[in-house]
Amino acid sequence: MAQAAHVVMLTSSGAGHVLPVSELAKRLAVRHGFTVTIVTYASLSTPGHSSPLASLPPGVSVAALPEVSISDLPADAHLVTRILTVINRALPQLRDLLRSLLGLPAGITAFMTDMLCPAALAVSKEMGLPGTTTCECRDLPEPVMLPGCVPLHGADLVEPVQNRSDPVYELMVDLGLNYLLAEGFIVNTMDALEHETLVAFQELSDKGVYPPAYAVGPFTRRRCPDSDEVKHSCLRWLDNQPDGSVLYVSFGSGGALSTEQTAELAAGLEASEQRFLWVVHHPNDKDSSAGYLGTATTDDDPLSYLPEGFVERTKGTGLLVPLWAPQVEILNHVAVGGFMSHGGWNSTLESVAAGVPMVAWPLYAEQRMNAVMLSSDRVGLALWERPPLGKDGAIVPREEVAALVGELMEGEKGAMARKKADHLRDEAEIAQDRALAVVAGMVSLHRKSHGD
Repeated sequence: MAQAAHVVMLTSSGAGHVLPVSELAKRLAVRHGFTVTIVTYASLSTPGHSSPLASLPPGVSVAALPEVSISDLPADAHLVTRILTVINRALPQLRDLLRSLLGLPAGITAFMTDMLCPAALAVSKEMGLPGTTTCECRDLPEPVMLPGCVPLHGADLVEPVQNRSDPVYELMVDLGLNYLLAEGFIVNTMDALEHETLVAFQELSDKGVYPPAYAVGPFTRRRCPDSDEVKHSCLRWLDNQPDGSVLYVSFGSGGALSTEQTAELAAGLEASEQRFLWVVHHPNDKDSSAGYLGTATTDDDPLSYLPEGFVERTKGTGLLVPLWAPQVEILNHVAVGGFMSHGGWNSTLESVAAGVPMVAWPLYAEQRMNAVMLSSDRVGLALWERPPLGKDGAIVPREEVAALVGELMEGEKGAMARKKADHLRDEAEIAQDRALAVVAGMVSLHRKSHGD
């Protein structure tokens, strides 16, 4: 059985501090099943201050930090001077108490202090206890509200911050802090795609919180000139398909589905009875990013991992391409009406530039965040099932695959996403024309400001 959330609350003296803390503790325990430890100061306790703590429900306990001497203070020292001196001098005892509580099975889920005890936050930070929660990001009970962004569940945040015990977590924190050394950010996006985020970033930049951000995208690969000599065989196949009838399926060069998921995807595509062009990669049962650094390389034919008879049964409606296909040309072909994608940012922008709606199937890195944004009412470019596709290694069954494909290609939600894709494509054409000029202008201004 999972341990109840354990909240530690540090309160200074005075009924105005102790009373609200005790009431909050009661409500957390009675209404939400939390366990709570209220921490007080023996040096600051009086019978009047302690009375709110006399009748606490089960699940709420009190721990008093030992007496500390303030006899060296002048007799007429201000009250706040005495209180803050006690608080500061009791920090070693607080550290010992927190350490002992961390050693219990319940640990510490959240640490709170009242307005007179912010010095305690340094101790909690030193011990790895942020002032909000120490649970894993993926287990956060409420959505994370980042300025200008759609609400994000903890499990939707970038994958490297999901596990605090993994060394990559600290590296990501350092990465974020190092960003602040920049004088500005050039971002491969456009206003029509992330307007609210860019506005919020500008407001924070004006306040000196972050360097300014410049949306200069979308930068996407250009289409190769059409010619029969260089045209890939899949493009010739698309030439013979009705306009907007083909679902393009690709999870990027780095993405990898498991063996079982590959089979379920194949069965779902077959059951959907929709035309499809699928770039098939080698499956990997351990790492969804196995292809990113080439760890999935093998001489096996990736089509050999598909269900028996699948290739033959789908010859009339589907085309299977091993390992690589010219994605930009495919997305811009008139026969393509949808894109099932891992939601990597390059693929997303290529889909935007081509005006093709998506089914987002995130696999690793920031792709879950992308999926949330792309499927939100704000953007509306993609369809995405909740709970997230393949969450925590779960297999997406063929029935869900077929339903998503059918909805994207023929359903009402797909039609709405297609309309939004058309709008974003028009905006992307305008943005692309001015993107390079913005970058060039920034560089020129930088050179002039440095006297070059």
